[in-house]
Amino acid sequence: MAKKTLDTLADQPLEGLRALVRVDFNVPLKDGRVADATRIEAALPTIRWLRERGCRVVLLSHLGRPKGTPDPKYSLAPVVSALESALGIPVAFLAEPMSDEAVRTTKQLKRGGVLLAENTRFAAGEEKNDQGLAERFAALGDFYVNDAFGSAHRAHASTEAVAHLLKPAVAGFLMARELAYLGQALEHPARPFVAVLGGAKISGKIDVIEHLLPRVDEILIGGAMACTFFAAMGLETGISLVEAERVEMARGLLERAGPKLVLPSGAVVAQALAGDAVVRTVARDAIEVGWAMYDVDPATCSDFRTRILRARTVIWNGPMGVFETPPFDRGTLAVAEALAEATQHGAVTVVGGGDSAAALAAAGLSASITHVSTGGGASLEFLEGKTLPGVAALDDA
Repeated sequence: MAKKTLDTLADQPLEGLRALVRVDFNVPLKDGRVADATRIEAALPTIRWLRERGCRVVLLSHLGRPKGTPDPKYSLAPVVSALESALGIPVAFLAEPMSDEAVRTTKQLKRGGVLLAENTRFAAGEEKNDQGLAERFAALGDFYVNDAFGSAHRAHASTEAVAHLLKPAVAGFLMARELAYLGQALEHPARPFVAVLGGAKISGKIDVIEHLLPRVDEILIGGAMACTFFAAMGLETGISLVEAERVEMARGLLERAGPKLVLPSGAVVAQALAGDAVVRTVARDAIEVGWAMYDVDPATCSDFRTRILRARTVIWNGPMGVFETPPFDRGTLAVAEALAEATQHGAVTVVGGGDSAAALAAAGLSASITHVSTGGGASLEFLEGKTLPGVAALDDA
């Protein structure tokens, strides 16, 4: 169902109003500084749009898993300087967003000013979607904007309950972009439509496969999850990661999917996961006892590249191998390069956050893809066809 976006407020008098914006500043910190500002940069269009219209911008976010109690290790205070650098203006920090003083502080914020509140998960009721806490959050704004797609799959007080209390409740530009690209890919894809799925376990992707199977033209399977399919085919998998309890399910998927499900033709194997291990390239029916598949082989890379370049819409979620440990990163890199090439040729390419996004970033190819999702878990649930509570709570278009 389509949701109202920030654009729908363009003609309304917003000057002086407090925009309560849920952002996803769950960023990595190192030595008290932000190590990767990607998620901060992704929220800038929404923040700037609101500032230009004279709003008082109040930002909410979580960081890490502090378990409902204040923990200095998870404070958002270090994010302030990174946000100031990105915006080029001073940013206020609200250390006690639940206090009565906090409401006054938001009202005294100058027009166009930006304030970042302390970690929403410092409050015990956040992850319980507590109504009382949501009312506290709602008191900090005059209308609500959710731009935190990465947290939209969680029904929390700052993502779900508050959207019912503070109106209008609309999607920010990042949220709208995520929904547009993921939604378009699933509902109205240009064809051929190819999904590339990888990662360690088939159990984490079963719902995705089931949801995509009737929609796509092909699903290319990589990563250790391919080994569970190999086992379902009766092949020797050595010491590869195989989910024994999912083999029967994999067999059923293979039978139902037919040629739509494309498995690796071969594997890069080793006896241990180490950069200095003896590495072999073998056909998928030649994995020996005592050896494990840690990547797809070059022939599979070539085959997957051909299929990706034929496609007009491509969704990718999950690495092809243990990409953190060279030389087992080559399959993942090959897919990343193929997606970038396909994009250049006019295909719509969507990468679903998490490890796939990290691999793209490591390859320096993030900017070469149509859309890279900022929410691994949220994009996965979207691809599974699940309703995202943080989206459902927003005003319908």
